[in-house]
Amino acid sequence: MNKLLELKPELARKDIEEMIQKKKEKIGAGYLTDQGALFLIASDLGVSLSEPLKVEMSLKDIYVGAKEITLETRVMNVYPARQFSRKDGSQFMLRNMTVYDGDQRAKVKLWDEKANLPGIENLRPGDLVKIIKAYVKSDLKGNPIINVGSGSSVEPNNIESKIPSLDAITDDVSSVKENQQNLVVSGILDGSIRTTEFTNFKGEQGRALQLRLRGSDGTIIRAVIWNKDEGSIPKVVNSGAKARLIGVNTKTGQMGLELHGDEGTVLEVEGGKEIAPVVARILSATKTDYGSRLLVGVLEDRKIVNIADASSATSDLKPGDVIEFLPSKMYGNSITIEQDSHVQKTDSQNIPTLAETRTKIRDVKPSDGSYCIEAIILKSPQKREIQTKTGEAVSLSEAFVEDDTGQIWLKGWRAQARLLEQFTQGEIISVTGVTAKPGLEGRTEAFLTAYSVVTKKN
Repeated sequence: MNKLLELKPELARKDIEEMIQKKKEKIGAGYLTDQGALFLIASDLGVSLSEPLKVEMSLKDIYVGAKEITLETRVMNVYPARQFSRKDGSQFMLRNMTVYDGDQRAKVKLWDEKANLPGIENLRPGDLVKIIKAYVKSDLKGNPIINVGSGSSVEPNNIESKIPSLDAITDDVSSVKENQQNLVVSGILDGSIRTTEFTNFKGEQGRALQLRLRGSDGTIIRAVIWNKDEGSIPKVVNSGAKARLIGVNTKTGQMGLELHGDEGTVLEVEGGKEIAPVVARILSATKTDYGSRLLVGVLEDRKIVNIADASSATSDLKPGDVIEFLPSKMYGNSITIEQDSHVQKTDSQNIPTLAETRTKIRDVKPSDGSYCIEAIILKSPQKREIQTKTGEAVSLSEAFVEDDTGQIWLKGWRAQARLLEQFTQGEIISVTGVTAKPGLEGRTEAFLTAYSVVTKKN
């Protein structure tokens, strides 16, 4: 500024400041700092500023077109390296990172050999790093992206820093709002962590982790982490454990505001690695479209559990059988049986039967657990298509049922909607593995899950 005032004495500082604002408005948001605009204004006025642009800057100062910049940041998350093909058929490597400082957060792309810099995979959320001689380009939306190429580097930075720690930027999940990106949120696990399988638009099979976090004010937010498996999660996670998601965005889904992450998202959960043998009675069994067997079981303390058998270890067992096994994973009331799980039938007499496990309708309360109920259908199931906020049409079946203690709506969404189609008014049904949630006017409603089985009582 002083140099330009010296070269153009006819201009006042106020005049130049107004020119800076006009230049930034003309170029558009996200491209220019005040100093960058000043260099363009000097060129417009026919003078050259000999001082170089500041190369060491904070994330709020970066702009598209900046070169050889150096930044001190902290790591939020590091993505796996991927190989891509150029139009000419040649291959290249690319790894993405997300970094932050005291002002904001930004994406970093590491190209070719920089995607596998020594120690890059050992970086953890919150680690201090120095990005050296990087350049800035824009993404498809015009946002600045930091690029680390052949002349650039990323190095661990062990000096003391004023950049806030990861704990300092962690928000309670109840405070999240629409259209937020690169969040770090924490909460209490509400229910279990489960893995779902899906087919993407390319026809490729994928998996996603699904969970719910409860905030300090009781708000519950659903979270989906795409293309992520349970490899980084403790094998034993109790209900009510503390959890933190690092690197997620907010999105409005079918059930309201949701958190969405991807393979770069880090999920931290309180838990352990030691798994004890489990003894359970099988209450019901069904199968997924992918061939896995889903069991509803009950433990000695009457706790109902969902057991996913991906190894066919229970294929010869039926409802009523008592089994003893060593699970591969336990997340709250969800248990996984895999190839390393030894399953055997046992004669234990201490495990409740289905009749002893059933809950009366008056005692069904919203919770993160499951229930087994027996009731008569007062109103035949009705199936209809519901239009979601995203424009998707989904099936919903609902039946009004009661026992001698109360009445409740029993509902099934999507694939579970067909579980009620075969039943009519006046029939008595036994239902295993339903959950309960608050419905209209605060009334509790029962919902079928992937583990649920509905059978007619003679």
